[in-house]
Amino acid sequence: MSKSTTYSSTRGCPTQQSISFRDAVMRGLAHDRGLFVPDSFPTVTPEELESWRSLSYADLAANVIGKFVKDDQVPRDVLEGIVKRSCAAFRSEEVTPLVKVDGHYVLELFHGPTFAFKDVALQMLGNFFEYFLATGSNSGRLAVLGATSGDTGSAAIYGLRGKKGVDCIILFPKGRVSEIQERQMTTVQDGNIHCVAVEGTFDDCQDIVKASFGNVEFRDRVKLGAVNSINWCRVLAQTTYYFWSYLRVTDKEKDVEKVNFSVPTGNFGD
Repeated sequence: MSKSTTYSSTRGCPTQQSISFRDAVMRGLAHDRGLFVPDSFPTVTPEELESWRSLSYADLAANVIGKFVKDDQVPRDVLEGIVKRSCAAFRSEEVTPLVKVDGHYVLELFHGPTFAFKDVALQMLGNFFEYFLATGSNSGRLAVLGATSGDTGSAAIYGLRGKKGVDCIILFPKGRVSEIQERQMTTVQDGNIHCVAVEGTFDDCQDIVKASFGNVEFRDRVKLGAVNSINWCRVLAQTTYYFWSYLRVTDKEKDVEKVNFSVPTGNFGD
């Protein structure tokens, strides 16, 4: 059986090296407060890439994620189920449709439940959390603590609402998010969702989150997990739409071999 990719902290702590996919997802942030990054990167041959051309978005995502996640972490049939359930939350069957605007191809990332690109990753992360908790991680409990300036909070809430074993606590700066984002966050009635308006800025919210993760006794006692872009699962889930958009562009432009991506981003979360 081939082995899944392992992950190590960017800060190099010896106890945070060669961590499994399951543990990297459940921890979110490494215990030395570094980020988990892959110890190695799988490859995709040109022939393999071409064989993916006719796949649906969900099937393509299962193949891309399956390069990193093997049966020793998530059985293939379970992985495919997680991906398909995640994609079913989108209004478009293509999940992230590609359209042409004024001669440029534009990838639409707003077809998820909260209209944010982060839905692509957070729908999937919620389903991975639920699976890992149901199969022995964290004694079946996880407290997700996140800070948001608007879109992360909404997407996290809609990805985690109703998930067994998960409590989701989102901090947002009072009066500093858009009205629609505040309503998206504060009107979800699932019992595992908790929104807290903080007097201050987004940085104040983030400081609370970082301090909570830095308190080892508290972190371990309440079984803290993260949904911000520090969680590797989010990066992995979003990787699919680069493969998807490349294949869709080269479907239409037969003479094109290389595709350049222009990515609007604030803190490289996309």
